[in-house]
Amino acid sequence: MIKYEELLKLSQDSEKLTGRQAGRQAGRQAGRQAGRQAGRQAGRQAGRQAGRQAGRQAGRQAGRQAGRQAGRQAGRQAGRQTDRQTDRQTDRQTDRQTDRQTDRQTDRQTDRQTD
Repeated sequence: MIKYEELLKLSQDSEKLTGRQAGRQAGRQAGRQAGRQAGRQAGRQAGRQAGRQAGRQAGRQAGRQAGRQAGRQAGRQAGRQTDRQTDRQTDRQTDRQTDRQTDRQTDRQTDRQTD
């Protein structure tokens, strides 16, 4: 027959084993929970970083595009202004030459009639 002390020892050993198992289970559960939490946190951080990077890139691209558009518009405007000024100058010059030619022609005719 098993003595009381032996039964008590077996019972305590069984409790120890159960305690170890419970500890392992609790450890696994805590590890999983910590892993999930760390994963979520890393995911959020990566998402925020990617969002910022995409925003910066889009901002730079939009700025370049707006700059090009403004540059083209300013270039066209300056070109039109220069063309208008050149046309006016050419017209004035042509008018002066035509007026001089007409005046000379008129003077010659007047001189002939006077003679």
